[in-house]
Amino acid sequence: MLRARLTSNGRVTIPIEIRLRYQLRPGDEVGFRTAGSSIRLSPLKKRKLTELYGALPATNRYVDKAAERNEIGRVLGAQLRRKLGAP
Repeated sequence: MLRARLTSNGRVTIPIEIRLRYQLRPGDEVGFRTAGSSIRLSPLKKRKLTELYGALPATNRYVDKAAERNEIGRVLGAQLRRKLGAP
């Protein structure tokens, strides 16, 4: 078991072995959980945006630009024909 000492300000230095193993760096956040007389410290690593890719399902089907332009042209053309009274 690794040990650390609590300072008068309530600070604890995380031993280097733990920091290296969990890749903890200055500014990283850690969380605390209590259970009875135990305290559990867990790293709260920020996730990179690339790690989140695909985490949510796509809600709309992908439409390429050419298909999107064709659809916009079709809708605008229909609106214009209605305004002009053309069939």
